[in-house]
Amino acid sequence: MGQITHSKSEGYNLYTALLLRLLLVMLLMSACRLLFYLFNQTLFPIDQASHFAGLFIGGLKFDLVAILYVNALYIVAYLLPFRFRYNIIYQKTLKWLFAVTNTLAFAANCIDFIYFKFTLRRTSWTVFKEFSNDKGNFKLAFQFFIDYWYIVLVFILLVSVLIKAYSAIKIKPTQISSNWVYYPVAVVLLGLGCGLFVAGVRGGFRHSTRPITLSNAGEYVNTPAEIGIVLNTPFSIIKTASKKTLKKLNHFSSEAELNQVYSPNHHPNPDSAFKKENVVIIILESFSKEFFGAYNKGLDGGTYKGYTPFLDSLVGQSKSFKWSFATGKKSIDAMPSVLASIPSIVEPYVLSSYSGNKINSIASLLSKKGYDCSFFHGAPNGSMGFQAFAKMAGFQHYYGKTEYNNDGDFDGMWGIWDEPFFQFFANTLNKKQGPFMAAIFSVSSHHPFKVPAQYEGRFPKGKEEIHQCVGYTDNALRKFFVTASKMPWFNNTLFVITADHTSNQVTHDVYNTSTGSFSVPIIFYKPNSNLKGIDNKLIFQTDITPSVLGYLHYDEPYFAFGEDVLTKNNPNHIGVNYNGVFQLYNEGYVLQSNDKGPFALYNYQQDPQLKTNLLNSHPEDAKKLIRFNNAFMQQYNNRMIDDKLTVQDK
Repeated sequence: MGQITHSKSEGYNLYTALLLRLLLVMLLMSACRLLFYLFNQTLFPIDQASHFAGLFIGGLKFDLVAILYVNALYIVAYLLPFRFRYNIIYQKTLKWLFAVTNTLAFAANCIDFIYFKFTLRRTSWTVFKEFSNDKGNFKLAFQFFIDYWYIVLVFILLVSVLIKAYSAIKIKPTQISSNWVYYPVAVVLLGLGCGLFVAGVRGGFRHSTRPITLSNAGEYVNTPAEIGIVLNTPFSIIKTASKKTLKKLNHFSSEAELNQVYSPNHHPNPDSAFKKENVVIIILESFSKEFFGAYNKGLDGGTYKGYTPFLDSLVGQSKSFKWSFATGKKSIDAMPSVLASIPSIVEPYVLSSYSGNKINSIASLLSKKGYDCSFFHGAPNGSMGFQAFAKMAGFQHYYGKTEYNNDGDFDGMWGIWDEPFFQFFANTLNKKQGPFMAAIFSVSSHHPFKVPAQYEGRFPKGKEEIHQCVGYTDNALRKFFVTASKMPWFNNTLFVITADHTSNQVTHDVYNTSTGSFSVPIIFYKPNSNLKGIDNKLIFQTDITPSVLGYLHYDEPYFAFGEDVLTKNNPNHIGVNYNGVFQLYNEGYVLQSNDKGPFALYNYQQDPQLKTNLLNSHPEDAKKLIRFNNAFMQQYNNRMIDDKLTVQDK
């Protein structure tokens, strides 16, 4: 009684109907993307049909994620393994649920047909916070309908097509009469549907795939502005709903006063001509400074040897630093920090709503000087969002597992083993005409902490699982340098070695503090040069790009939150990192702050265990750092919000 009663030959089975209805929304979302482009065509100077097609195809992935989120309740209710799904009233209820949720999604898209012109980015959740206290919202909405009546007509047309097409996709009654067959099949299909749903919203099945976010759109674009074409507004709103948003700050009365205290705009004036030396940046997965013997000669009563014999020997031939720190605790924090001098504050930059901002990076800056810029990561292409960020940062080439093209060297979990991939790295660089800039991100020192079968028992296992993996990657680097040293470009190359972040496997208390847990190596090695010694200076990942540019005598303005520590000696040099607590460092102290303001000041060099809070006993030192803290945060927040992360934007 009350069940669907039309002919068994009429309509589609329940699951086919669901797929067709979701496909219907996909088609309408694509129509929205085309309309978005047409209404904003002057903002996107696209002159190749193939590039536009690539943007459009890339957008399908984001449409799918948005549709799955928007229709999550509908899909779950639809897949419940009970016979009442065929009840007429239940189906009508689902129809209206489908219509209402998707109507809201289309409304969001339609609003951005016009609103995008004012913001140059897809609307995010911040718009609700921005206008939440405005009393004239209804009046503004009414005026929008009047001024842009044609958008309202487009919206009505989209919703009309949605409802009529939905009704045309009819469901026929189930042909399974036996409950012993019906319920097991329905439960299995529910599980399959849930699995596909999770894979869909994550953007793939691989364990290394992070849930797709705004920054992934960078994989398909040539300029940041084109991200607006790839994304859709429902996706942008949903993905920023739980994100902490930045607020504009006004600690200083004028821009001049602010810039006098701290400015990320750099205007170099080198005393000699730019030198076109190659640059290779090596980012090692989870390589804590604790793993090095060269930096820890006093540990364990002077008996500590560490797990990096090759890198220890390289430290002796390089410029490195006693006080060197990461800016974050995740791999996705390291990419913008190392390569674009952008730290992650509160949340990773590449996952924030500001990830589509215009930026400069070491790749984009050196490209202007004729450099060939490449990024290497042995993981499946697209993993961790690295490929998308590399493209946004101006790297011309990306080499991943696909380009390596030999799954026989795949570790079965994260990517190509470090040893063969570093050899691939060297051999690929050897084909470059030069000058070149290249960055590589290792993968093997990662959970589940395995090494290739032929290396089992070869490296000290130490006290933690990661230690033998560190030994394996250290040996892979040794072999890379042996290979590279025989190549013609080697002697004309500056190598920079650092880590993305520290490991959570710690064996010494000094590396288990809120500062020690950020201690990573930062090493500058140039064969046959005077870059040598362990410097007592402070250096952060964000200082790598400015320092490389300074070393090369780069002579054009650029933007960076770090500074050149190789060729300059700034007594007011500061650095920052964040892991729930914001920490601002200078050459002697670290100031810790939270949402309520500064709460601790430590002399991290003389008091590495951070036992003595000096906030009240050293008021002048605290006052100085608080002033820098305010200047940094004002520059960071306001420039993120206003999309002013290049020196040309003032």
